[in-house]
Amino acid sequence: MRTNTLTSRETNVDTGYEASKFAMATGITMAAMVGIWACACMINAVLSGGIGSVIKGFLTAVTGA
Repeated sequence: MRTNTLTSRETNVDTGYEASKFAMATGITMAAMVGIWACACMINAVLSGGIGSVIKGFLTAVTGA
């Protein structure tokens, strides 16, 4: 004798949570890329002009003098 069994699976997906998770991962990735780029630029500035030149340029940018 052969019996047929009907099985069904239901998966609930919270699209708001998934979209939020994706947006958070994208934001963290972009922030990390900006931070890495900023560090690379600071290292380049120190190597090309010296720490004194970097500090002088920063203070000039902040004070406008």
